[in-house]
Amino acid sequence: MKYTFIDKIQGSIKDDIFSGLTVALALVPEAVAFSFIAGVSPVIGLYGAFMMGLITSLIGGRPGMISGATGAMAVVMIALVQKGNAMGAASEQLGVQYLFATLLLTGIIQASAGFLRLGKFVRMIPHSVMMGFVNGLAIVIFLSQLSMFKENGEWMSGTPLYIMLGLVFLAMAIMVVLPMITKKVPAALIAIITISLLVIFGEIDTQTVKSFIVSGGGEGIKAGLPVFGIPTIPFNLETLSLVFPYALVLAAIGLIESLMTLTLIDELTDTRGNANRECLAQGAANFVNGIFGGMGGCAMIGQSIINIKSGGRGRLSGVVAALALLAFILFGSDYIEMVPIAALTAVMFMVVIGTFAWSTFSVWNKIPVADILVILIVTALTVLFDLAIAVLAGVIIASLVFSWENAIRIRARKHVDKHGVKHYEIYGPLFFGSTTLFNSKFDVDKDPKEVVVDFKESRIMDQSAIEAINKLSEKYTKNGKTIHLRHLSKDCIKLIKKAESICEVNVLEDPDYYVAIDNYNKLLTEQK
Repeated sequence: MKYTFIDKIQGSIKDDIFSGLTVALALVPEAVAFSFIAGVSPVIGLYGAFMMGLITSLIGGRPGMISGATGAMAVVMIALVQKGNAMGAASEQLGVQYLFATLLLTGIIQASAGFLRLGKFVRMIPHSVMMGFVNGLAIVIFLSQLSMFKENGEWMSGTPLYIMLGLVFLAMAIMVVLPMITKKVPAALIAIITISLLVIFGEIDTQTVKSFIVSGGGEGIKAGLPVFGIPTIPFNLETLSLVFPYALVLAAIGLIESLMTLTLIDELTDTRGNANRECLAQGAANFVNGIFGGMGGCAMIGQSIINIKSGGRGRLSGVVAALALLAFILFGSDYIEMVPIAALTAVMFMVVIGTFAWSTFSVWNKIPVADILVILIVTALTVLFDLAIAVLAGVIIASLVFSWENAIRIRARKHVDKHGVKHYEIYGPLFFGSTTLFNSKFDVDKDPKEVVVDFKESRIMDQSAIEAINKLSEKYTKNGKTIHLRHLSKDCIKLIKKAESICEVNVLEDPDYYVAIDNYNKLLTEQK
């Protein structure tokens, strides 16, 4: 499905506005927390969430998906900011300037991926990897919320802990019960407002957004509009050598998390987003962050699910969330800082429950062991390292399993006809993984003078398969025997030695069959 610049609103305007406000409230502690992780000011994190959310909502490939500052990218930024600070005097704090420069390059890399239409490769991610991804991310979100149960770096205990837990459970109960009564208003927003009023008018002593920021070393979220500025660092080879590796990693993590979140939201809404367009939007948003002093980021699965569950379906929900976040920074900081952390933590706990693929347990004894292994590995790596490593490892393992299973499917039915000619009818794909088993099917020494190898039920997949056929032909030739290769495609024959004397092409029966080799497009052009 292709989206126009202004998409038709799939939900009502009311739902988009309310869900956007809910998301904006949930974005505040997340952006602040991730800015602390990266070692930058909370305002930079909030600016980053605002610009990511606004730009991707307007021009991104997935209406209803929310982008902002994320923990996966913040973890990578830690070392970058530290190295940047070491490049100058302590008072200069150049780390944040190097971060902005890195985001410029990150944006260019991500936008290039969109121009080159690389977003389509998200389809190569198996479902088992997706399940491991959402399970791991749910655990990561849950663990990140545990830090909200700390005050001044110490775990809560006694009365403060009981109050915090009580407020969290009350907010979660509201979000469970309210949809049973009415779905006209987002349950999460009502829960946040209810708990906030209860704490304010009941004068309950508990942690708020303000106390959370102060405990992390910040002063508050009040600030002006983002200001345009070129990073104040030297643009030379030394700077490029420092920022390029980080830009590459940030671009990869950002795109992987964004495209996988896009796929998940597609499934939840039974619609289809545009992966390449999302790559362009993510790149544009990170580039703008680099010149307007934001932290950068990518799609956020937690906030995206909050938005979808609250009724947000169109671009308006993301735009409202971004503009509301900016309004908090400019005008409403005093009120937002009064919101209890317990209410926002409860919202994220509900996201955890909604994100985790509980179906994992119901299919545990019904899916292949290899898929179970992939789910567990991706889940563990997502929690222990980051999403990029987890997904890459999952795809590699799944690909190896697929290759192994297909490698053992190569078979050969053998018979000798009335003329004494031996026939080998090959079944299954012939590629690098199955060439050894393919070669074992032939008995060159004992075979008669005439041999026919029929590939009607097989497919030649790669260059390794071509070489296996060439070597087999050479063996029969050296033994003074004649081999005939039947039902091969035209492009296969062009790469097989002595093809004119031993090959028979099967174009009429299967005209669209071509081996997956580098000159595939060239061959198509020649045949046209």
